Amino acid sequence: MQSNRRPRTTQTSSRIRRGRRWIARRQTALLSSALRGAAYATGAGIVGLGFLLLQQQL
Repeated sequence: MQSNRRPRTTQTSSRIRRGRRWIARRQTALLSSALRGAAYATGAGIVGLGFLLLQQQL
């Protein structure tokens, strides 16, 4: 009896294609989120460095 399932390579490649299409559709939102995260990390690092320098001065 034959199965109606497609070969695994086809399933994997279609999953990759779906993932690429999802990223392409949401590219602006993803880049915006990445930029926002980088800005928060930079700000937190600057504040932490400032407190470290302040602590060393006291």
